[in-house]
Amino acid sequence: MTASAIAMIASNSAYAQEVEEITVTAQKVEENVQSVPIAITAVSADRLETTGTTSLEGITRIVPSVTFRKGTTSANSAIVMRGVGTITFSVAAEPSVSTVVDGIVLSRSGQAFMDLVDAERLEVLRGPQGTLFGKNASAGLVNIVSKGGSDTLEAEGKAEWYEGDEYRLRASVAGPLGTDWSGRLTGFYGSYDGNITNINGGRNRKVNGYEHWGTRGIVDYRGEVAQLRFIADYFRADDDCCADVTGASRGAVLDAELGLPSGVALGEDQRFVNHNLVTRTRDKQWSLTASGDFELSDSHTLSVVAGYRNWQNEEIREGDFLPRAIVGTPELHDNGVVKTQQFSVEARIASDQALPFFYQFGGFVWHSDNKQDFTRRDITCARSTLPVDPRTGGTPCNVNDTVNTIFPTATSNSDVNSTNYALFGQATYRLNDMFAVTGGLRYTWDELSYTHIRAPGVNAATGLPATGPGISGSPAGGTIASGGTGRNISSGSSSNGNLSGKAVLQFTPAEDLMLYGSYTRGYKGPAFNVFFNHTAPINSVPIDEETSDAFEIGLKSRFLDNKVQLNLAGFSVEYDGFQANNFVLLNGAVVTNLTNAGTVKSQGFEVDLTAVPVEGLTLRASAAYADAKVKRFNPNPLTNAPDARDGTRLPLAPKFTYTLGADYERSLGGVMLYLGTDYRHVSKQFSDLGESGPIDAYGQWNASLGFSDPEDQYRLTFHVRNISDESYILLNVSNAQRLQIPRDADRYFGVSLRAKM
Repeated sequence: MTASAIAMIASNSAYAQEVEEITVTAQKVEENVQSVPIAITAVSADRLETTGTTSLEGITRIVPSVTFRKGTTSANSAIVMRGVGTITFSVAAEPSVSTVVDGIVLSRSGQAFMDLVDAERLEVLRGPQGTLFGKNASAGLVNIVSKGGSDTLEAEGKAEWYEGDEYRLRASVAGPLGTDWSGRLTGFYGSYDGNITNINGGRNRKVNGYEHWGTRGIVDYRGEVAQLRFIADYFRADDDCCADVTGASRGAVLDAELGLPSGVALGEDQRFVNHNLVTRTRDKQWSLTASGDFELSDSHTLSVVAGYRNWQNEEIREGDFLPRAIVGTPELHDNGVVKTQQFSVEARIASDQALPFFYQFGGFVWHSDNKQDFTRRDITCARSTLPVDPRTGGTPCNVNDTVNTIFPTATSNSDVNSTNYALFGQATYRLNDMFAVTGGLRYTWDELSYTHIRAPGVNAATGLPATGPGISGSPAGGTIASGGTGRNISSGSSSNGNLSGKAVLQFTPAEDLMLYGSYTRGYKGPAFNVFFNHTAPINSVPIDEETSDAFEIGLKSRFLDNKVQLNLAGFSVEYDGFQANNFVLLNGAVVTNLTNAGTVKSQGFEVDLTAVPVEGLTLRASAAYADAKVKRFNPNPLTNAPDARDGTRLPLAPKFTYTLGADYERSLGGVMLYLGTDYRHVSKQFSDLGESGPIDAYGQWNASLGFSDPEDQYRLTFHVRNISDESYILLNVSNAQRLQIPRDADRYFGVSLRAKM
């Protein structure tokens, strides 16, 4: 749901009578969302609960401009905004869409895909946001703000059940801890068996499920001259997700090897796999955050936020998507662990916003240490001492025969250090009651270094040199013949300074009408292509920074006695040095190659409409059109010929997406009735550059029916997702031979019970 829609929150009456105001911190200070000259989608805690949005993956059903790239593990997933996002497996690259949690910029995209716990609101800022938020915000930003303590004792518990043995439990308690002190403590647990059946070994085990648990504690101090907040949280996840299903024929022999109950070529309707390794991801994350606002004078406030986050992600991946290795078709299994530590401090001084001229300025320091240990294991054979399997026509590799069967393997160890310093400032001058101008600048200094160690592949059975799918015979330092060092180590460093900023003209002809136009210069820091098969000298060349020039015009309005709110935005953003993945083959396996791909452009418009035509009824409509294309891919370095991808659409960039929804609440005497429904349509898109991996258009319709007592202390809600039972996919690789099928690609029902005091 958008800012205009989410502004509808419960008033003092039993139910809504007008579109209410909502306060955001999109410019680091509290402001009415309708006064901020930025395209914002703000989602309240109530709206997150109503739509069943429990993680950032779910915001795609609320915010039309956002799509989500689902990887086999959370570390390989990414948010895409207005058709632009960085999709990479490198541990030395930044995302294009930043995630900020209670003022802390997250180092890696994967850190963001945890459960949304005690969120007071979620703000989605579209377009470059680097002037105030800095790192990783060249395409946009998601800002998560947590609920704090309470001056009165309150408690809440919620239990949910959905088809497929999905359970979620959450409990929280908040209240005063002493004079000016308050706190909140929350615990949660969730589990789900999965929507895909793995038939391997006849076990018919459900996969693509999850098990999450964790806790968060917040302590607030609200004094006369200072406000403090301390946050500690701990989160664990054990997901057998996400298995790639085979939706297209891989040939008669491999199809027979899979032996799927209804055949292989089912496309998006496939719900079975036959994998001898269960793909899974395990996450462990904990963090500490401290923030404070200090009154320096009647007109100036000092704000400081500091945080430490520790994240560990383990990836276990089935890479051949078959039950065994056969002659001519090897087995490929991966195991990788990423460990990330980050620390950041930001301090800024803001003046009184009520004055005609107001400003803020500050400094930012951020450091992260990312380590990755990754092992790939293959089984391959050109011949076998075992007979042909009459059921499949395939000849299994004999794993006990170390003469004809080889076991290529290699392990890499990567260490990446990133440091970011910045000075920033932004000022607004109100020329009169109607016109205001805003300008901002940010100077950023990035330092990035890496060390990558990997020896050439060896046969695990003999220790002799051996290669296999995705396993290189070259060391990390590259061969001498190719210009490398011949050593097992590759290292490098890069530094870069950048001046970015924004300029805004704001026109407010009436109290409930505001128009604006802005120019923003965006920036994303340099990178290296540090991944398992990193090989110098090609991969040791620094990847230059990515810059963007964004133009935006917008309108924010309310009318008919605040019963209707309409927000419009038009945008055009061009990215130079766009950091993107190329996919290449290494011994028959697809591997990635991060590079400065060239110039891309995204342009389009967004519409957000909310109406409260009668008491208790809220209608919502949001739409986003984004024409995101490769303007000029880097030409062939040998021939300087134009690349075939010029003019093609960017991956995961549907041209048109819209959502429609309605909420209705009414008293039935001693019982309150709550009705909710929403529909989301997504047009055709593609999985990778070059318009490969098409994803068909789809639509999804959800609804809920709830009942509560008049004080809403107890609420029982029935849910149905994907009412029309329309299947769809999130990712299509290798011409439907690898598909990602989400949980809500099938219709399912559920019920939730919430109690509070």
